[in-house]
Amino acid sequence: MTTRQPLALSRGRLDDLEPTAVVDIGSNSVRLVVYEGARRSPAPLFNEKVLCGLGRSVASTGRLGSDAVELALGALTRFGQIIKILKVRDVRAIATAAVRDAQDGAAFLAMGARALGVPIELLSGNREAELAAQGIRMGFLDPDGLAGDLGGGSLELIDVDRGRLRDSVTLPLGGLTLIDKSGNKLDKAASITDAALAAVPWLAKGKRRTFYAVGGTWRALAKLHMEQTRYPLRVMQGYVVPTPEIIRFCEQIRRTRKQENGKLLDAVSRPRREALPYGALVLERVLRRLEPSEVVFSVFGIREGLLFGNLSPAEQKKDPLIAFCEDYARLRSRSFEHARELGCWTAPVFARRELEETPDEKRLREAACLLSDIGWRAHPDYRAEQSINVIAHAALAGIDHPGRIFLALTVYYRHVGNGREEARDMLLRQLKERVGKKSLKRARILGAALRTAHMISIGVAGVIGETAIGYERGKLVLTLPRRLAGLDGERLRRRLAGLGSLVDCQTMIRIS
Repeated sequence: MTTRQPLALSRGRLDDLEPTAVVDIGSNSVRLVVYEGARRSPAPLFNEKVLCGLGRSVASTGRLGSDAVELALGALTRFGQIIKILKVRDVRAIATAAVRDAQDGAAFLAMGARALGVPIELLSGNREAELAAQGIRMGFLDPDGLAGDLGGGSLELIDVDRGRLRDSVTLPLGGLTLIDKSGNKLDKAASITDAALAAVPWLAKGKRRTFYAVGGTWRALAKLHMEQTRYPLRVMQGYVVPTPEIIRFCEQIRRTRKQENGKLLDAVSRPRREALPYGALVLERVLRRLEPSEVVFSVFGIREGLLFGNLSPAEQKKDPLIAFCEDYARLRSRSFEHARELGCWTAPVFARRELEETPDEKRLREAACLLSDIGWRAHPDYRAEQSINVIAHAALAGIDHPGRIFLALTVYYRHVGNGREEARDMLLRQLKERVGKKSLKRARILGAALRTAHMISIGVAGVIGETAIGYERGKLVLTLPRRLAGLDGERLRRRLAGLGSLVDCQTMIRIS
């Protein structure tokens, strides 16, 4: 028998991280997520969910259903084996509302721990709300608003004030609970929901603030809304809908018969469809009570909240967008150090008064610089198309969809240049329609600046820092040191001229 040697990490992995796993036993689903490591931009190595429906009959019988328990224990057994195969030592297992409220919850926890091979923590309602809020902090930069996490058994609401966690409450308004309590009658479920929300006076603090929607049922609603509006990006994280619009959509979902919705509901998995009208009902009622300015959907929830709590204070304070882009640059760029240099080199291009950056525009520029070379392995003819698809759909956090589109367009223009767009690229056309004229112009300018910079540095660190670009007497001037004078040539001048045309300046190259 031969002894298996430990496998070296793929170059597609960060080699300084210890994998960490979260097993989330919810009222509707049981899920395992193994993250590459505990860091500000978490990357899942493995993600599997089993819809068990543990909370389906707890409200009426007080007990977990035997079939649901058997299904959940089978999932936990498999998850335990996966954790061993992946050699994960840091494992957190949690259980929520269904197990918390069931008379046989303690017995299930004991069986579940044996099947999984690790202890399972039973969360209180307040702890569940706190973790949901921590998940929002993981996914957004300085979030300010009320967060709601809708599960199969309960709804957690919490006030998130730029990192400070305020009031919180847990309510028995999960989809499966409402189906059970109401006898599968939406009108009765509406009365139950209204009574529960009326007993929480501090919800008035949500007026004209953001509401962060967490949970699989609400993400399914967002997916349906994207289908109906033909939204080009199928990315849930940071998807924003104005409050009046999402209220109307929720009313449509819960009031329209299933057969009349036709193909719209086909976008949602069959097990989700049963609870969907109840999730729409709860969201509608919550929004009418809170009166927020907008609804922002989040893929980050209690699992990411657990991970966030394990981070050091310094790691928690990092910008999630920049943290992700730095990791991606390390993994996909020719030189991470060069990607960082570009952030400093491109700053003077935006020093003119009419191009002056806001703090958010500055961080987006820095993020675009970090991502500017991730397509270098692709064939030159397809780098632009591949880059725009990768960035538009990447697992970015700390960014809204307009910002995401700006990054994708910037790196697209970094490859194709000004005026060479491919008319056949449908995603390009759709993204351009979703971004304002100002952002589109900035994306073109930054893309042209990056084209110029890469023509000088050839993607190698330590070169671009010896050069400088800036405005002098109305001209855009590129200064090269004498030792790099040989880089001057027709192609570099052409790229510099392309940048100059976008900023409405003549250009020149100076050797000094």
